[in-house]
Amino acid sequence: MSTATTEPGTSAKNQSRVPARRAGSLLSAVGGQNLSLIGGLAVVMALFGSLNANYLSWSNMQVIGEAVTITGLLAVVQTVVIICGGLDISVGSQAGLASVVSAMAFTSAGSNALLGMGAAIGVGALVGVFNGLIIVYGRVNPTIATLAGLAAYKGVAQLVSNGRAQGYVLNDSVFVFLGRGKIAGLPVMIWILVLVALAVHLLLKYTDIGRNIYAIGGNDTAARLAGININKYLVAAYALTGTVAAIAGILLTARTGSGQPTSGSEGLELKAITAAALGGCALKGGKGGIGGTLLAVALLGALENGLTVQGINDFWQNVAQGALLVAAVVIQQRRNGERAVGLPA
Repeated sequence: MSTATTEPGTSAKNQSRVPARRAGSLLSAVGGQNLSLIGGLAVVMALFGSLNANYLSWSNMQVIGEAVTITGLLAVVQTVVIICGGLDISVGSQAGLASVVSAMAFTSAGSNALLGMGAAIGVGALVGVFNGLIIVYGRVNPTIATLAGLAAYKGVAQLVSNGRAQGYVLNDSVFVFLGRGKIAGLPVMIWILVLVALAVHLLLKYTDIGRNIYAIGGNDTAARLAGININKYLVAAYALTGTVAAIAGILLTARTGSGQPTSGSEGLELKAITAAALGGCALKGGKGGIGGTLLAVALLGALENGLTVQGINDFWQNVAQGALLVAAVVIQQRRNGERAVGLPA
């Protein structure tokens, strides 16, 4: 009986490749973009933790979580729109309008929280559908259409509220539970973000709807030839955005105790877009994921909280957000091999 022979050192070589393969599998599963965000988050937390011992306390971690919830909700649906090849600059104004509607409907209905929330979600869904219809059937560029919405919805919120906070909801147990309650030691607001993010993640990753969304953003011509109703998907994406923006507005009302036409919702669109871009969304569409977006939201929240704890001027937070957005786009351009504007190929 003959026995197989092996080249000396072959076994050792194969064994040496195992850790490399495992590392490669881990990198593939987590994603290079996400690993970069995890590293950045660790650096930010280590830096501010060394400067202030209370920064890494459990209570401050919950404060950060609550602070990023509204931004996180908007960033999650912004991710869906961007993957479709669109953009929604009006999400902050939509949240402000929903906040006012929830408080005013709550007051008008004799302190009926469910009616107030239902009215806000209904308005949010209608606004989202309206955005989608303008973009699809009006053939208006998404950036221009939602930029108009940014101004228009903010104006409507100010008109119906006379530019002032409306109602008072902290005497209602439902709003108090949403804004200040806890489940299993975590604020309810964080649980809502987790549930919405999980639902959208499962939709994108494990359903035909999700695959079609990526196809539309990646190559809309090929998607159309494959029989995908692009118009329907785009309107639905903006409707989803409006609905979740309304949920964010309800949480804003619950957190502040009244309907806020602008305070609390101002600048949320920039944060949402920045988080989506940092999380790996290609602004041309067809690429992105909820995991990366949430990590980016956490990074922005940790940075913002750290600057606040250190007593640094709030204006620097805007500078940091703008710098991060530019950095994210530059990195995407380099990875995609895009040539610099105005320079020869």
